[in-house]
Amino acid sequence: MAAPAKSTVDQRPSPVQAMTIGKALNLGLRAAMEADPKVIVLGEDVGKLGGVFRITDGLQKDFGEQRVLDTPLAESGIIGTAVGLAVRGFRPVCEIQFDGFVFPGFDQINSQLAKLHYRSQGRIKVPVVVRVPFGGGIGAVEHHSESPESLFTHIPGLKVVSCANPADAYWMIQQAITCDDPVLFFEPKRLYHSGQLKSEVDIERAPGPLFTSHVLRTGTDVTLMSYGPSVKVCLDAATAAEEEGRSLEVIDLRSLAPLDLGPVFESVRRTGRLVVVSEAPRTSSLTSEIAARVQQECFYSLEAPVLRVTGFDTPYPPSKIEHHYLSVLDRVLYTVDRALEW
Repeated sequence: MAAPAKSTVDQRPSPVQAMTIGKALNLGLRAAMEADPKVIVLGEDVGKLGGVFRITDGLQKDFGEQRVLDTPLAESGIIGTAVGLAVRGFRPVCEIQFDGFVFPGFDQINSQLAKLHYRSQGRIKVPVVVRVPFGGGIGAVEHHSESPESLFTHIPGLKVVSCANPADAYWMIQQAITCDDPVLFFEPKRLYHSGQLKSEVDIERAPGPLFTSHVLRTGTDVTLMSYGPSVKVCLDAATAAEEEGRSLEVIDLRSLAPLDLGPVFESVRRTGRLVVVSEAPRTSSLTSEIAARVQQECFYSLEAPVLRVTGFDTPYPPSKIEHHYLSVLDRVLYTVDRALEW
């Protein structure tokens, strides 16, 4: 009897899969844990519950309680434990449940995590990733909708990054885990499960190195630069401006420390105008540093001052009026108009 003909259909899963940012982070964490048994996830409710945003859903079931640890409600203890694990050769991934909860762990991050490699003259590596859901737009109460990223970019010894789309979420979390330096990984929580951002991710090909910025859309009139949750706002602004005959270039910073401003300088030298968008408060912020560097490097190319759309120098407001605080579409388009009026 003749053997049955072999199927010509490839039974392997497709390397390109559609997913949200939340799903991409979950799969990225899973891939990192499968690749390296030294990767450990720890934080409040990350195990049985799968995290308040379900980013670690299913990880404890598949990898066990020794690798996915539910911790007490003590961020200082979470970071301190991670430092000890890293010194012993592990690669801990800490979840800070909400952005405003990171401050009880600030002393450990600043005094230990950021300085141990330097203090030991390079003999000790501290490969810890601290995941921080950040930004507003979810209608939450105090301490649940903050943007503290500028504080951490000011601390030498820390790397700081932020993802804005599923492909970056999937790959950047894995790249951060393999980095030998401590990485603060800021995630746009209001976009975790956004169907509008659901897109195909090539799980076999990384979009580029971790500490680089990306040009997402080319344009000729104004450069829009942002990171995290505000990137989508900038892309929406570019689409809206196109209907009025204006061409906006959109750059996703991705790496907040170190900064990769080469693509920004190149863009500004062509457009002559830059608008920087962020949800963080304005004074002494990352946007201030970017404006200063662009002014220094591109002074003779600028046709207008570097303008910023930011949060206000106030505590985050009650959820009923958070729309007025956020860097929303109307505020971005208004600032673009101001840049073009010069």
